[in-house]
Formats: sequence, structure tokens, C-alpha cells
Amino acid sequence: MSTFRKQYAVARPVYSEESFSDDHEKIYRKRKTLLDHVRQYLTCDSKRAKNAALSLLPIIGWMKIYRFKEWLPGDVVSGISTGLVAIMQGLAFAMLAELPASYGLYTAFFPVLIYFIFGTSRHISVGSFPVLSLMVGAVVIRLVPDAGPPANITDFEGLSRDQQRVLVASSMTFLMGIFQLGMGLLQVGFVVRYLSDTLVSGFTTAAAVHILVSQLKFVLGLDVPGISGPLSIIYTLEKIFAQISSTNICDLVMSILIMLAVYAVKELNEIYKAKLPVPIPIEAISTVIACGASYGFNFKMRFGVGVVGKMVQGYEAPFAPNVQILQESAVEAFPTAIVGFAVAFSVAKVYAIKHDYIIDGNQELIAFGLSNIFGASFRSFAASTALSRTAVQESSGGKTQIAGLISALMAMIVTLALGFLLEPLPRSVLGALVIINLKGMLMQFREVPYLWRKDKPDCVVWVLTCLSACLLGLDLGLAVGLGVELLTVVFRTQFPRCAVLANIPGTDLYRDSKDYLHLFEPRGVKIFRIPSPIFFANVDFFKDKLTAAVGFNPLRVLRKRNKALKKIKKLCQEEHLDFAEKVVGDVYRQKTDDSHSDVEELDRPIDFSALPFRVDWNDTFPDGISVPRVDIHSLILDFSAVSFLDIAAIKGLKTVIRDFLRIDVDVYIASCDAYILEKLQSCQFFDREILTSMFFVTPHDAMLHALEKQKGDRHKDRVFNNTKL
Repeated sequence: MSTFRKQYAVARPVYSEESFSDDHEKIYRKRKTLLDHVRQYLTCDSKRAKNAALSLLPIIGWMKIYRFKEWLPGDVVSGISTGLVAIMQGLAFAMLAELPASYGLYTAFFPVLIYFIFGTSRHISVGSFPVLSLMVGAVVIRLVPDAGPPANITDFEGLSRDQQRVLVASSMTFLMGIFQLGMGLLQVGFVVRYLSDTLVSGFTTAAAVHILVSQLKFVLGLDVPGISGPLSIIYTLEKIFAQISSTNICDLVMSILIMLAVYAVKELNEIYKAKLPVPIPIEAISTVIACGASYGFNFKMRFGVGVVGKMVQGYEAPFAPNVQILQESAVEAFPTAIVGFAVAFSVAKVYAIKHDYIIDGNQELIAFGLSNIFGASFRSFAASTALSRTAVQESSGGKTQIAGLISALMAMIVTLALGFLLEPLPRSVLGALVIINLKGMLMQFREVPYLWRKDKPDCVVWVLTCLSACLLGLDLGLAVGLGVELLTVVFRTQFPRCAVLANIPGTDLYRDSKDYLHLFEPRGVKIFRIPSPIFFANVDFFKDKLTAAVGFNPLRVLRKRNKALKKIKKLCQEEHLDFAEKVVGDVYRQKTDDSHSDVEELDRPIDFSALPFRVDWNDTFPDGISVPRVDIHSLILDFSAVSFLDIAAIKGLKTVIRDFLRIDVDVYIASCDAYILEKLQSCQFFDREILTSMFFVTPHDAMLHALEKQKGDRHKDRVFNNTKL
């Protein structure tokens, strides 16, 4: 069924850039220099100071609009629900960091206090995140291994192994916070944009595989030492399978029951989320039941089940990080800081869009940096957010970070008064809770077929990031993934899909001649489009594609014509005028250009000064003289998608245009960005051959000009006399 479409007709002159500038006065804006930006950044007044304070302390903004009667009940319920999940996840994720479980409660408390003041997201639940916990655990295992002596750190003297590990984790977290705070103060929150969704998906999937393997020893009740470094996942699996016959059946059965129960209830929560006031806190329920069963039936003594053991009561005094550990963990701390921020910012952005408020990436960096610095001073480890925990906080009615503050208070209550009740909790239960919470990340494997069908370079990024992170470790894997991602960007820009355009009859529209039927392509005119910037890496590709599009190499044609011209001159000198008459086109003399005296003889413009005529190069030549045919008289370069040119590209473009002009092919450039025109002017692109008059506003303007020029020139081919565009 055809629909009525409005039509419009526009009558205007054919515009080159020069004529357009003559008819329409341009506003020349004064561009700010670097000094101007610095001066503006350092200028301070009362309004700027107020905005800076509101930006640095977002709590002021949302507390002013807080609706106590409407929002407080939801925040309280949400805080309690989130607190139960945060406590259980804190205990479980502390095992990933190779720390005593009680320190997971520290991470559920201290960072939240600072984020409450400085964070811009109202919905994310700050605390431990399994990927960060695993990255911290890799450093902990490297410096304080299960087997063998620890690293040569001065402050390790007199400390137990657990205390040494806490010192390592806290010091690394402190450095991670320094990195995040520094990036926030330097306003470089944009770095997270280089971590695409595809890369993050592949990376977190690999992290989920690492986490799964690391928790198998708890689920199976095996004594497997922690291993870090490249291929650690292979070595860990090797040790697990070597001891598989020693599996603790009680641990295995309990883990399976916990995973089945948690999975079933989570599915019910998802199905009936519209009817349930709050999600069923199945992690807390299963933990309480497992604690009671372990204590009542004495699982530790009767079945040899590993339990959480002694819980740290209360909080210790703050301490300074160890400088040696900061030096040892710097390489791992930076990617951990980036990943922690990237995950938190991605989750925060989702809920900010859903609830229609703005988050500030740089302020988020400052907030997480201060949170991790403050938390590390009190022995917590790396904090970010977890999607499952944040989903509970938002879905149970949380409106602001007051819900997060209440969840932190619950973690504090457990640490100060109720921690002893968790001492009989089997570690296999915590391992099972970790594994079942990996469902979302592991299900990301389903993205691979979709990516392969829709975007193969993105699929390559996903697969290589995942494989490298699995085999080489998360830090090296992230670096490899980022490198592959940047290579795909280079690949897309270095090898763009160039096209020869043709006109849609009756319009001023031009499309790829291979994509549509019944297009109009005037004889003798080629329109070439490159849909990317032109720079040093793809300028040769641009030349090759342009040569393929026109069907000849202009420099080779020029050299062939100059060789043929030498022979023609020789024949003329030998008075072979019968040949001369055959190859005469339109007779006129052309003076030599002394500016080309330094160019190779064959690359010079064709010089007819020694002949009384000009040669028609498309005519038939006798044996011994061979010149390639040139079937076009005009070449139009569509620069509408060219965003910038570098110096190498400008030089290459100038060479290409000059080669075409010297074989009598007019070159026009259409839809060129004003910034590029300015750069061409400043780089002395224009000279006696390459003129500003060859730049046109649109491809259609350039086409009409080219056709009109051919009609009006009596000494040129007249194939366009009856052509209408």
C-alpha cells in the first residue's frame, strides 16, 4: 500500500564553496586557546563556588528534595532487604579475595558511608563485587601464597598469614582508590568509554569462569592452594581433578541443595516480582538454615566440613598502607580501578536513565576513589557494585542512598553483635551462593552467536577478551581485550567501505551504484566516497580504492603519455606528418610550467610546446605507441563522511589530485567540512594547479558544474550535450 509523501522543489544556484561564501556571510568565531581554558578553569566567583560545592557533594542536591513521607518507608524496606543480601555476598566474596569472611562485612560498611555523601547515583548498592574480589585475590595469593613463604615485605614480620593477606588487600585497595580519585580530579572519566559493552561482557564472562573454578574447592570440600598468574585456571583444575576422589560428600550435597533452592526462589522472584512487595531474601534464609544445621549436627566434627570459623568482633583502628605492597601491586591496581568504575558506572547509568536523573562520571570516580581509600584504611577490600544487589535495592522500593546507609548499618550490627552466629556457617554454602550468583555473567556466552551474525569484529573482541582473560589472568586479559578492541577500530577506519555513487533520477540524491537499480551515472563522471577520516594509516588504501574505482592509475597514464609524446615528437621531426594528422585533436599550444623543473621528466605535466597540435589520447595509435584510455573527464570526491585529515593524508590527497589534473581529468571535492577546509588553507594545500574553486557544497552541485563545463567547452568531448541530470 503506497503512502502519500510530501514533495518539495528548491531552485537555487549551483554553489561552489567560493560562491556560497560570496552569497552567505560567515561568522568567524574566536576559538579559545589553551590559556583561555586554563584561565576559565581557575576563575572563581560565588556562583562557581556554589556549583562546585553542589557537584562535589551531591547529597546536598537530593537531600533538599527528599520526600520523607513518600520515600523513607521504601528506603527502610529496601535497606533491610539489600542489607541481608550485602551481608551474605560480603561473606562469600571475601573468600574470592582469599581473606577471612568477616572482612567482607567491612566492605559492606565503610565504603557505603563515603559514597552516601559523594556519590551521584541514588540506586546502586556499594560493596563487594566478585570480579574485583578475584582480582584482589590474585595479588593476595601472589604475595602471600598458601604454600611457601610470603613476599619479602618488612611489615609482614610478626603477622599471621590472615593478617598479612588483609594488609595486602587493604594496601592494594588504597592504591586503587588513589587511581580512581586521581582520574576523577583530572576529569578523565571518559576513559571508561574505551571499554565497550562487548569487551566488558567478554571480560566479566571470563571472570565468572575464574570465580566458578576458584569456588569448586569449597563446594567439593578439597584442600587446593590458591594459584595466580597465567594459566592459573588450568593448574587449579588440574589439582582439583587430582583430588576429586577425596570430595567431601556432605559439602557437595549441601552445596547442590543450596544452589537448587536459591535458583528456584530467584526464578520465582523474577516471575512474581510485580506481586511481591520485596524479593524473597533466599540467600539470607538459606544461610540461616545452613548455620543452624551445621551447629545442631556439628558438621565440622562429624563430617569434616570447613566452616567460616572465628569472626572478627568490632572494628580495628585505621592504619596506613604499606609502601612496598603499593609498589608490588601497582600493575594490578590500575586495571582493577578501571574495571570497578566501569561496572559501577554502567549499572548506575541504567538506573539513572530509568528514573530520569543525571550522574556525573568524574564525580563517580571521586566518590569511589574516596570510598576505597577510606575503606582500605579500616581493612576493607575493593568496592564497586553488584548488579544483583543493586536490583534488589531498586526493586524493593529504594529511592536514594539512605537505603544504602541502612544496609551498611545492618552490616555494622552483624559485625559488632551477631557475627558469632555465623561462625558455624559451612564455607561450601558461601561457595554455592557465589556460584549461583554467577548465572547472569555465565549466560553472556549466549551473546557469541548473536555477535557473529550481526558484527564479526565485535565477536572477535568478545572471544579474544574472554579467552585471554581466562588463560592469562584478568589483568593481562583486560589489556589484550583493550588492544584487540582498538585494533578493530583501526581496522574499520583503515579499511572503510568505499563506494562509487550514482544519481537517483529526478533527485539530488546519490547512492552506492551497487546497491540500487535504475541509477543514473553520467558518462565521463565518477563520484567516489570514502566513509572515514583519511590519515597516515589509510591514505594508501584510499589511493588504491580510488584507482580501482576509476579503472586506471593516473600517474601511470601520465608517464605513458609522456613516453608516447616523445615518440610523437620524434616522428614529427622525421616529418611523419601523416601520423600527426591522425592523432590531431584540437590544435592549440601550451606553455611549459617552470615550477615543475624539479619533477621527474615522465611525471611532468604533458608539454605540447614542441608540437603544432594537441593529441587526442583516446584516438587509435599506430604500432609502437600504447597509451591507456581515460574514459572520464571529471572526478568528484564526496567528503561528507571525512571528519579529519592529517599531514600525510593532505600530502597524499594533493599528489592524487595533481596526477588527475595532469591527465586532463577535472577533480572536485564535495561536502567538505569547514574545519578541513581551514586546515587545507593553513597547510598550503592550494597552488597554481589545485584551486579553491574545485570545492563544492554538495555532490549534486559538483556534478552539475562538471556537466555544464563539458557542454560549454567546444574543444572537449561533446558526449554530454543532451544529458540532463
